[in-house]
Amino acid sequence: MRVPPGIADDLTFLTAFRRDLHAHPELGFEEERTSDLVARILEEAGLRVHRGLGKTGVVGTLQVGNGTRAIGLRADMDALAMPELADRPYKSTVAGKMHACGHDGHTTMLLGAARHLAATRNFSGMVHFIFQPAEEGRGGARRMVEDGLFDLFPCDAVYGLHNMPGLAVDEMAVVAGPQLASSDSWRLTFRGVGTHGAKPHLGRDPITAAGTFLASLQTVVGRVVDPLQPAVVSACALQAGDPKALNVIPDTVEIGGTARAYTPHVRDQLEEEIGRLALGTAAMYGIEADYRFERRIPPVVNDPDATARALSAARSVFGEKALTSFPPSTAGDDFAFFALEAPGCYVWLGNGPAVDGALHHNSAYDFNDAAIGPGAAFWTALVEQELKA
Repeated sequence: MRVPPGIADDLTFLTAFRRDLHAHPELGFEEERTSDLVARILEEAGLRVHRGLGKTGVVGTLQVGNGTRAIGLRADMDALAMPELADRPYKSTVAGKMHACGHDGHTTMLLGAARHLAATRNFSGMVHFIFQPAEEGRGGARRMVEDGLFDLFPCDAVYGLHNMPGLAVDEMAVVAGPQLASSDSWRLTFRGVGTHGAKPHLGRDPITAAGTFLASLQTVVGRVVDPLQPAVVSACALQAGDPKALNVIPDTVEIGGTARAYTPHVRDQLEEEIGRLALGTAAMYGIEADYRFERRIPPVVNDPDATARALSAARSVFGEKALTSFPPSTAGDDFAFFALEAPGCYVWLGNGPAVDGALHHNSAYDFNDAAIGPGAAFWTALVEQELKA
């Protein structure tokens, strides 16, 4: 693995910075302290800095030479609304908030690359370092796009990087095609007629209808979607009745969940079929159903040409540890909105073993500081190859 000496010399600073971010987590659209620090470091390195896209987003631009090609590199900055249970010197100082997905590391690696590239200037063209707020379900990427990100900073290609526990820190996976699923939400309300629990015949029971619906829900994936096309439908919330009134059949039941797919066709199928099942169940029980499907995040699908360029950069850093085979994830990432605006590639950087099972969104998770150097080296290699001097 090849980490440039300039990045290696910067690792003490970068590690301290990453741990400071970890100790001061901020949720989506609240990243005021984080964006202040990011903007200051970019300005000190000599980059032109633009703030305010997506409320707390930061874009640092570095132009060298007369090259006409421009690329965007994205790091997410937000933390999660969950407690940090593991004890470490830089543990979260904010109750109920923690960096449980490694965005502190993503921000640090991209800053490390920006500092190094500003010092070495071994390329010709323009790089936009995009520090995105609110990746964790709050719509930061879409907000930046709506605020004019790609109008102000046109990109010929855009790249994203995410850490992956289970891969070694000297490994990177770069794979064309689907990488992350669409992430959509659905909500359903069954509206019956409440009655005494001892006299169900006098009402219309929405709880029994909900039971039938939930028992049948997996037939959408198991019997409607092509078995060769991955899909997930999960019910994740259920509210009905009152545990203090166990002799009352309620008027309504509310159910909600998530749907995941990798193609537009399957995404359409999930929306249609969940609704068909909901309405059909309601009709069977003589009740009403209100159904809503919210399309939140499209799938992340890597562009073949952008992937080939990212793989070339990864091989220059990781050698044979640059993997070209890695399974897609059913998680989602709103980097998808950036990849709709320019050819995109989303890569996986190893985070080492999942210590005590601490994967993403686990209260014991931590970004592996040993990955800072390799990640910054990849970003540097990608810029120098994409924008050859």
